[in-house]
Amino acid sequence: MESRRVVLVTGSSRGIGRATIIKFASEGNDVVINYNKSKKEAEKLKMQIEEKYNVNALVYKCDVSKEDEVKDMIKEIISKYGKIDVLVNNAGIAYDRNFNEITIEEFKRTLEVNVIGAFIVARECSKYMSNRCSIVNVSSTSGTKVISPESIDYNISKIGLQSLTRDLALRLKPNIRVNAIAIGWADTDMNKDLPKDYIEEENAKIYLERFAQPSEIANAIYFLASEEASYINGEILTIDGGY
Repeated sequence: MESRRVVLVTGSSRGIGRATIIKFASEGNDVVINYNKSKKEAEKLKMQIEEKYNVNALVYKCDVSKEDEVKDMIKEIISKYGKIDVLVNNAGIAYDRNFNEITIEEFKRTLEVNVIGAFIVARECSKYMSNRCSIVNVSSTSGTKVISPESIDYNISKIGLQSLTRDLALRLKPNIRVNAIAIGWADTDMNKDLPKDYIEEENAKIYLERFAQPSEIANAIYFLASEEASYINGEILTIDGGY
């Protein structure tokens, strides 16, 4: 087990973010649970991990696309912990609808949260990150291995996040490593309403013939942020079960 770190995971009240909080807490790290709408889930997660793992958890409401809100969140984290060791840019949104129904407002919002939000949080966190700190961006295989016109804005945002990852790795060298994961299908709330026949079709395209569990994604995030990955930088790790 590594020494206790302070870990901020954006969008961490549910799904992959929640699983990532649990993983870092289970390894003895203090965590910051960021949410925008799911306050009840965030507070419940805080109680669970503090009781089970004897760590300190901070819950903070923040829309990552709002610069002032992000600055206030980072200020609170530094006031409480004095440092930030790991940032996981997980917050993201998706509007899946027919190509001709995509609105410019929704397109802009997707980019604001998924790309600009990650940039703002990384920029503000990096001001307080010292040697051997790490940033992990949660991207997707959408737009690279998987192309879908009903998700054109999401696809573009996730490709943009991969470009941001490489740019940040250069900008923040040599003290802060920046990597990303590109995930395929995962068993999360975002995908819980998919038609059963569609899930079966997609499973048939995956070598492991199933969607990922959030904990499997969290394990990869934890690895990239750990000292075991100390020479991995500027990389995009695909996690899709073989699609």
